[in-house]
Amino acid sequence: MTEPCDLSAVEARRLIGRKALSPVELTDSCIARIEAVDGAVNAMVTRCFERAREEAKTAEEAVSRGDELGVLHGLPMGVKDLNVTEGVLTTYGSPIHAENVPAEDERIIAALRRAGAIVIGKTNTPEFGAGANTKNAVFGATGNPFDPTRICGGSSGGSAVALATGMAPICTGSDTGGSLRTPASFCGVVSHRGTPGLVPSDKRGIGLTTYNVQGPMARNVADTSLMLAAMAGNDPCDPLSGPVDTNSFVEVEDVDLSQLRVAWSTDLGCVPVDNDIARIFEERVGKIASSFKSCERRDPDMARALDVFWIIRGVGFLAGRMDAYRNTPELLGPNVTSNVEAALKMMAEEIGWASAEQTAIYRRFQSFFDDVDVLLCPGNSVPPFPVEQLYCDEINGKKTANYVEWLGIASAITLTGHPVTLIPTGLDHTGTPLGMQVVGPRRHADRFTIGVASAIERVLQGMADTRRPIPDLEKLSK
Repeated sequence: MTEPCDLSAVEARRLIGRKALSPVELTDSCIARIEAVDGAVNAMVTRCFERAREEAKTAEEAVSRGDELGVLHGLPMGVKDLNVTEGVLTTYGSPIHAENVPAEDERIIAALRRAGAIVIGKTNTPEFGAGANTKNAVFGATGNPFDPTRICGGSSGGSAVALATGMAPICTGSDTGGSLRTPASFCGVVSHRGTPGLVPSDKRGIGLTTYNVQGPMARNVADTSLMLAAMAGNDPCDPLSGPVDTNSFVEVEDVDLSQLRVAWSTDLGCVPVDNDIARIFEERVGKIASSFKSCERRDPDMARALDVFWIIRGVGFLAGRMDAYRNTPELLGPNVTSNVEAALKMMAEEIGWASAEQTAIYRRFQSFFDDVDVLLCPGNSVPPFPVEQLYCDEINGKKTANYVEWLGIASAITLTGHPVTLIPTGLDHTGTPLGMQVVGPRRHADRFTIGVASAIERVLQGMADTRRPIPDLEKLSK
């Protein structure tokens, strides 16, 4: 029998609204799952169970009174430890902030709680979100739920693992070069990297950039969209924020796949991808190709995207981490330190070139979509590697240039600002999940992109080898 914690967010919210499921029962079920399996994966690193139970009781009373309920009313939520949470430890995965307990929520968390979500705990992340191995000096490493000896991805790795194992029906995440998409791909869950500004953030150090976004994570597309309805908004705290109909995300748009012109690429024509991952992804595309009006292999023109991303990433680290680098360098891990030091060596000429080249890549990407409705590409370039290994340093026998090059299949898309929904496609050759990025045709095409991803998800769910994989919870609990 399905435990309440295994219900989808949409179904759990529906049952709560009908008084058929108590928020207390759902919260207790999530807590029990955390206690049963988290010892094997280390995803929910800070817990606020007593507060969550009290808020669940309050939510149950609101249902009994017949109050108007928010779209996430009574749903337990895992919060990435980069998000600032009132009264709950927020470390950013850094010893510098190992005892930091904020006095108030940041905008995104406040919005989710107003919509009825209940914070059940904080999920693990690399130090300051740097890198895609969710491992830090405060809480240690988070393991992949399908093989805890391998990485779960990052930097929203703890959230992805919590979702895959049923610790919570929704979790927060953020994405620069793939931090929503890579862990979702490695753990068999869903995430949405929205148009920059769709989810306004008062914590974006450089606001006028496609670089960093906040976004929802869940176990299916409908749940992810429901969460986005509470996260999205128009708030002047974010200079890229603008008018948005948040209610449009409560239900997923119905998209007819047979009318779509689809392009797919294993490597975007410019990034290194493991040969086995490329082969399996091509096979998965072949299984769904007949669902579309057309489906052709075609690479966008994104030459030099990895060079551009590395430089722009460096600028971001100079803006956000220089104080820590100057004042407490002994407390910083190698990813943050190496990024700052590499950025300090960059010349103004390089930074100017990268900014101009990003615009050129963006414009070429728009031309690519002149006769294409969506682009499909893998969610990750390599399979999950051993958790002791900080990053992937070799692909197909060739050394990577830096610690983020192996994330190029995601970071190249970051430069364009296009919406991307990541969906599971089954397991790869190592027995761990492989996801698919569904890239939308333009900025602010989020609802359409989500609708396409949902329709593809239904097709994939109809085949045994491509449906969303479930980790062995009994094995993890032992």
